Amino acid sequence: MDKNNNNSYRYGSLPEKAPLAAAYVPMQQGVTPYYEPDEALSAGTLFPGLDLPFMDIINPKLKSTPLTEMMAIDFVADELELYLDNHCQDKEAFALYQTFLSLRKEARERYVKLCGPVTQEDMLCMDRYAWLDNPWPWDYQPQMEV
Repeated sequence: MDKNNNNSYRYGSLPEKAPLAAAYVPMQQGVTPYYEPDEALSAGTLFPGLDLPFMDIINPKLKSTPLTEMMAIDFVADELELYLDNHCQDKEAFALYQTFLSLRKEARERYVKLCGPVTQEDMLCMDRYAWLDNPWPWDYQPQMEV
């Protein structure tokens, strides 16, 4: 390829015997402390030590609805799974993971009962086709107390 074309940025030069960079990412030491599920979903991480907001921009806490509850519990279970990929011997983390898998199942069952199916499999126990029923997740408005 010709070095004079538009792709010339690919052919940078280094000083002779220039050292190459070596990245270092420290290993996370433990599963605690951790955020509550709704806070973890807003922060984008379960672990406060990994919460490094870009340009100090903090995401607002999401309004609590059955959908955000289910999403937050799903998020925590996924974060714990990623943690366990690198810390598979951590019994405390695995116990917490199992707890959130159970909570995930309960939250999903509550959501399906209240709002309808999330996936096709949710209709296995239904007596009619409910995929198009309202409210859609983004239309859900919690009941306001009078």
